[in-house]
Amino acid sequence: MNNFLEALQNYSGILLLSLLILVIILLVCIFNLSLGLSRLNKKYKIFMKGKDGQSLEKLFKRKFDMIEKLASSSEINSENIQKMEKLYNGSLHKYGIVKYDAFEDMGGKLSFVLALLDKDNTGFLLNAIHSRENCFLYIKEIVNGESYIMLSDEEVEALKRAMNFGIEESEFDI
Repeated sequence: MNNFLEALQNYSGILLLSLLILVIILLVCIFNLSLGLSRLNKKYKIFMKGKDGQSLEKLFKRKFDMIEKLASSSEINSENIQKMEKLYNGSLHKYGIVKYDAFEDMGGKLSFVLALLDKDNTGFLLNAIHSRENCFLYIKEIVNGESYIMLSDEEVEALKRAMNFGIEESEFDI
């Protein structure tokens, strides 16, 4: 025990200096923790400003209700988009038209060929031939871009235009 007390007296300066450094380090740590707590307290006061626990609960409930409504609305919109895609795919949305003079002695390009096709290039051609006395309308069926009846040059051109309809300007992948 005496040896311990003698060692303590001999090294008391070093021991005191070590304890002083430890106290300074602890004071710096306390200061940093105090600053962090102060910042957290400011953020808490901003968050709770004008609110009590019950009104915060109402706010959260209202926000969650809005999220549920948005999710429901998004689901309804997705279903509607699918229905519209189905309708679109079944419709004749590709067209090509060529105006021409059916007879050499008539001008004004009053005759025309109208091709109407769906996404699979199936549809029909309407050929309206205008003469001085009458107008005749002929229809030809188109299946997968082809006709079982021979086509005139104007009908072939209208069919090509319809089959290529929207290729350059298409923005949507449907």
